[in-house]
Amino acid sequence: MLKKLLLGVSGLLLMVALWPPVGSLYELTGEDALLAQLRGVVHWVNTAVRPQPHLAPEIIPNVANVSPYGVNTFLNEEAEVEKRAVSLQLASEAGFRFIRQEFVWEDIEIHGKGDFEDRRNDPARSAWEKYDNIVNLAEANDIEIIARLSNPPNWSRALPVEVTGTFAPPDNYNDFADFTAAVAERYNGRIRYYQLWNEPNGNAEWGLNQPVSPEQYTDLLCTAYHRIKEVNADAVVLAGALTPTVAINEANMNDLIFLERMYAAGAGDCFDVMSAQGYGLWSGALDQRLKPNVINYPHNLYLRDVMVRHGDADKPIWISELGWNVVPEGMDARFGQVTPEQQARFAVEAYERAQVEWPWVGVINYWFLKRKDASEQDQSFYYFRLLDPDFTPQPVYEALAEVLPQQTEVSPQPAWIYSWMRLRPFLFLISTAILFFALLRWLTPKTEIGD
Repeated sequence: MLKKLLLGVSGLLLMVALWPPVGSLYELTGEDALLAQLRGVVHWVNTAVRPQPHLAPEIIPNVANVSPYGVNTFLNEEAEVEKRAVSLQLASEAGFRFIRQEFVWEDIEIHGKGDFEDRRNDPARSAWEKYDNIVNLAEANDIEIIARLSNPPNWSRALPVEVTGTFAPPDNYNDFADFTAAVAERYNGRIRYYQLWNEPNGNAEWGLNQPVSPEQYTDLLCTAYHRIKEVNADAVVLAGALTPTVAINEANMNDLIFLERMYAAGAGDCFDVMSAQGYGLWSGALDQRLKPNVINYPHNLYLRDVMVRHGDADKPIWISELGWNVVPEGMDARFGQVTPEQQARFAVEAYERAQVEWPWVGVINYWFLKRKDASEQDQSFYYFRLLDPDFTPQPVYEALAEVLPQQTEVSPQPAWIYSWMRLRPFLFLISTAILFFALLRWLTPKTEIGD
């Protein structure tokens, strides 16, 4: 009787361990096709019984009480003020309350240190003029700015740009800190959020012909962080978004390893918000599969785990770039490939999922609103857009504009689900061990006494 009870309990534990947390194969895998869903179930089982990240969902991070709806803009590339105005009007009408907008260092401090005059055309004018206009338009549309600060001017490096690449850091990090302080001083009381760099762990955004370095980036981050805080103690400083990659080489470093080394170098004291990328690539926003070497929408959970283990559970993650790519057939599909209908559906589900399941996630910035013209149609990244250059809306824009303005507070996921996710691997281990030894005992031939 005891043996039967033990087997029954172990079978129940196995069911509890492997019971999916959702009600359909689509919600489990983020896949539309049945065959892909079935493959996804196998993948999910493989990931569900592994140790799960520690998320500390009970700790509500600081800087969390903000609208989650943001979008990336390239307003600095729009030569016409009227087009900037229409862009922000359409962003506001769609429900976006934040823009992530680069304040391009090489476009502001162009000719030399402390020189904020633009003499590239005649007549010369203030290099701040364009950015003042962007700030004015954002305020007029009740939109807050996340000012992305990066892209050093050539004068900040001894080596030519042909050697270093456009995005390489300056030779003297104090030059960058002085620039960030100048931006913070000019827009003190008008811009509160500053992001220092983008993807320092790869994609040539730490320059060419030099290895990425968590320690060097931390040095730059901390130097600029303290200068901004000296100008405005209430400013919110975001660490540069880490590109999600499984590579470990000089040009690209796995984001989890990079973040671990950032903490070891002292970065924990130098940012208020961590940044992540939220690309879904080949699966939808509801994909529940979770594995460190798989890049999908919930990859930020592993960054959260690193932060929690380093005592930063009270800091949020903001997603700098979110999106799915509708690149046409025959073009490079490195960013994944979905239909316009899927792109629209996944985007809506991405915002909803983050609000329900991830209380540590704050602003989520869709990638991206629009480009200034259609000259990049031969490049895959162009097909993330919400609007065409002539402001024609894509289905994804229309879907978000229908949902976001009406979005009310959602009910968060029950706390017990997070505990169950962490317990599931142990339940699986205990139940399978009992069943395995029971099977061995059943298969062992019985011997008669005296044989």
